[in-house]
Amino acid sequence: MRLSLLFVVVLTVILTGCQSGGGLTLSEEVTIGRDGFRRAGLGKSIDDAYAYAVLPTIGKGGLVIGGAYGEGQVFEQGKVIGTTAMSQGTVGLQLGGQKYRELILFQDKKALDNFTGDTFEFSGNASAVAVEAGASTTADYSNGVAVFTQSLAGLMFEASIGGQQFTFTRN
Repeated sequence: MRLSLLFVVVLTVILTGCQSGGGLTLSEEVTIGRDGFRRAGLGKSIDDAYAYAVLPTIGKGGLVIGGAYGEGQVFEQGKVIGTTAMSQGTVGLQLGGQKYRELILFQDKKALDNFTGDTFEFSGNASAVAVEAGASTTADYSNGVAVFTQSLAGLMFEASIGGQQFTFTRN
C-alpha cells in the first residue's frame, strides 16, 4: 500500500511539474487551454455560458490509490474573478498517469455561486465529456454545470471511485 501511495505521489508531481513549461504564467496557460477547447468546437458554449473555469493542466496518477491536482482561473461574464485548485483522490482498479485540461461551464449565477462558495465537490458519479480537436460539442448542463476534459498526454487504465474537490480564491 505504501508503494502505491509513493507511486501516485511521484507520478502526480511529475505530471503537474510538466505543465506548459517555458515559464508561462497561470493566465497564459489558461488562455492556451481555453483556445484548445475552442478549437475542439466549444467556442459557442464558452461564449454562451454565464461563467466558466479553465484548469489548463491537471496531472493524474494511480496504482490502486490515485490522485490528481491542477490549478486554473474562473471567469464571470468574460472577466477573471479568481483562481481555483482541484484535488482528487480515487481508489480502485487503476494504473498509469495522465495529463489533461478541464473546462467547467456554469449556466447561471446560481451555479457559479455554488462553485465559488466554501468548497465545491463533484461526486463520484459526476461525468465529464472528453473532447477532441475538431469535434463540435455543445454543453449539456446538469444542475447548472457542464464539464469537459481534453487529454494532453499519458495513458491511464481506471475503474475507480472518487470525486473532485475545488477551492476558490477571489481576486
